[in-house]
Amino acid sequence: MAGETVITVVGNLTADPELRYTQNGLPVANFTIASTPRNFDRAANEWKDGEALFLRASVWREFAEHVAGSLTKGMRVIATGRLRQRSYQDREGNQRTAIELEVDEIGPSLRYATAQVTRAASNVGGGGQSRPAQQQVSEEPWSTPGSSTSADAWSTPGSFGDDTPF
Repeated sequence: MAGETVITVVGNLTADPELRYTQNGLPVANFTIASTPRNFDRAANEWKDGEALFLRASVWREFAEHVAGSLTKGMRVIATGRLRQRSYQDREGNQRTAIELEVDEIGPSLRYATAQVTRAASNVGGGGQSRPAQQQVSEEPWSTPGSSTSADAWSTPGSFGDDTPF
């Protein structure tokens, strides 16, 4: 959207994402990303860590459940989203301001790791609860061997119609 501050941050999760539910049953996952710059010190001929940035982040709805079920403490992640500023009053009555990242996309960094991606089943019918996703087509080179379903029109090669499957 126009006028929003969109950033991408690369760093490590300081703890497992904390999954909670609002009073209305809406899932939200909160976590912190620590991003530490590394610079080469030519005088010492070595890499040195700079000052770490700790950025609080949140994701909502089914996305929150996916993040909480996929990411863990210490994982190197790449996250992009919108910075939000929030004002509040602390326990001593002082006015405070917090800047947080409302995540649009997040995933593991593959610089020093590998990942196995499993496509999540769509949440048909609402209700706020997601189903485990093991539904993929074995003809696709990225699918899990031995799994197949024809319930998803997008995952069946050659069966594309004019209607979207959702």
